[in-house]
Amino acid sequence: MSGSLIEEKFAIDDNAVALALFGHRDENLKALAEELDVRFVPRGNVIGISGEKGAVHQAQMVLADLLKVAAERPLTVQDIKYAAKLAETGGNGQLKLLQEDVIQVTARGKKITPKTWGQKRYVDAMRKHLVVFGIGPAGTGKTYLAMAMAVAALRKREVDRIILTRPAVEAGERLGFLPGDLQDKVDPYLRPLYDALYDILGIEGFRKYLERGAIEVAPLAYMRGRTLDDSFIILDEAQNTTPEQMKMFLTRMGFGSRMVITGDVTQIDLPKGVCSGLQEARNVLKNVKGVAIVELDDADVVRHQLVQQIIRAYEQFDKEKGQRELG
Repeated sequence: MSGSLIEEKFAIDDNAVALALFGHRDENLKALAEELDVRFVPRGNVIGISGEKGAVHQAQMVLADLLKVAAERPLTVQDIKYAAKLAETGGNGQLKLLQEDVIQVTARGKKITPKTWGQKRYVDAMRKHLVVFGIGPAGTGKTYLAMAMAVAALRKREVDRIILTRPAVEAGERLGFLPGDLQDKVDPYLRPLYDALYDILGIEGFRKYLERGAIEVAPLAYMRGRTLDDSFIILDEAQNTTPEQMKMFLTRMGFGSRMVITGDVTQIDLPKGVCSGLQEARNVLKNVKGVAIVELDDADVVRHQLVQQIIRAYEQFDKEKGQRELG
């Protein structure tokens, strides 16, 4: 080796934690090696690290950070990449701080925590403000984290009920072709909300709250004419509201209530020429006290790593398309 190249060792005491850190077929180590430009050679519970001196020392710090998280939950490749990104900006140790911010524990015992600092800003905004807009691409946890915060507020008796709503906007399929009555027709639009609640509360827990009237899931049209007191109200897929619908929804807020509005302005399914209520509200309310607008981006995506790449590819395509149209 030349003078700038070194080799160090990183030991792990717990076999189970070591396996969680390495990942299936060492996929986590492979992803981290690519991100940090080092070489890992696992030998039992000891990892050999070789490369440039600065990169090796940085890898040791990232591994120490990831080790603390792996002791609490399984690691994903997204965790690996995010930890490496934090290290590049002097953020070693921050992944563990995110892990310590437990919002809720699911029926299966899984801890729900923010996984990126963008998500942390979003969660903190929900703690501090009465109205919060969470705007960002698919997979950034906008709806799920809002659900977790709503369940936490309900369990602490900060609110009496959770109200979840979505606009029933057609996205390539027509409601009229779906079987059943009106509720049957709108249920597919609300299914993602049910799925999140099933995961957090369990099916039996969800049914218990639903039967008590502590949870209400309904299309946006059902909100008209109501005043919603002592409630945690979530409007999902808000990019598909019209400005009139958004204003109607926001003015339903009553005493003791909080609102979270989530949406992705790159996935608007409204008819051509119809303005999105979410885009308008972002501009109208940006300086209103008590309202927080949190923008998430592809760095906050916590789904499969391919989702990040898809989002970036579409962003690049839209940028190039815009340039061509201007040209």
